[in-house]
Amino acid sequence: MISSAAPVFGRFIAIDWSGSVSKGYAGIAVAECAAGDAAPRLVKSPGKRWSRTAVFDWLRGELACGPTLVGIDCAFSLPFTVAALGFPGRQASVFDLWDAVEEVCATESDFGGRSFLNHPLHGAGFWHGGPQPDWYQDPHRATEWACRADGLGHPQSPYKLIGPKQVGKAGLAGMRVLRALRAALPGRLAVWPFEDPAPGQSVMVEIYPRLFLQHTGFGQRKIRDGGEMDEALRRLGSHPLERAGMVSDHDSDALVSAAGLRWLAATPQTWVRAWAPPGLDDTARRQEGWIFGVGMTGS
Repeated sequence: MISSAAPVFGRFIAIDWSGSVSKGYAGIAVAECAAGDAAPRLVKSPGKRWSRTAVFDWLRGELACGPTLVGIDCAFSLPFTVAALGFPGRQASVFDLWDAVEEVCATESDFGGRSFLNHPLHGAGFWHGGPQPDWYQDPHRATEWACRADGLGHPQSPYKLIGPKQVGKAGLAGMRVLRALRAALPGRLAVWPFEDPAPGQSVMVEIYPRLFLQHTGFGQRKIRDGGEMDEALRRLGSHPLERAGMVSDHDSDALVSAAGLRWLAATPQTWVRAWAPPGLDDTARRQEGWIFGVGMTGS
């Protein structure tokens, strides 16, 4: 359990993520900021656009440099009411799930996870298209229900592969990256809430940009221009970016989330609650995970 001495970080990184099958994704954006109040900055991709492999390579180098909090906008796990069916006779953990995703998807390039969706055992719960099947129950993790209770919208189930808001493919790709980063940085990286951070470690957390936009007063609206971006950053205790013109949804989500993680860390009482929300039970810690900053006042 996290004690009152919550982790201390000198750097905050936020990543807007994508489960696309193309080699470069307009949907990936990376932003970072240091402790303090300087404006966050977008990290330029090594190529024309970020790929998942490029993000992995960049993080592997950066996280070796000192304690950093990294938030990724993707599901770190699946609802285990369904995922557990892929492990008959076992009390599987999230790490068992990640191993299964890797085993099934190992031949896919750029940390793709699509093979898992059609696997005869693990893929049985996914709704791929057409009218909703009679057997589909729209399973959700507890943290997704907590998002609704917090007024943060209605996160999609990872098992619903329908429409532009689907999150399952991105989540499976993210699980492969998380697994690879833990293997590449033994003892230097913890993935919360499945592992408690040790002093000096970097930590990966699941984020939901809508949480930080809600705190800035933008509610359900997207930020799409520099003026709105600067206002949001000011409300998160940050200097403005002073970027003129249009801002993409992906860039704004990453920038606001980086500043938002730092903003949470700057308020001790809020910071401690973020690491131990009331709904964070054993199922969340072992199997399903939790979105960082969600459900801090719930019961």
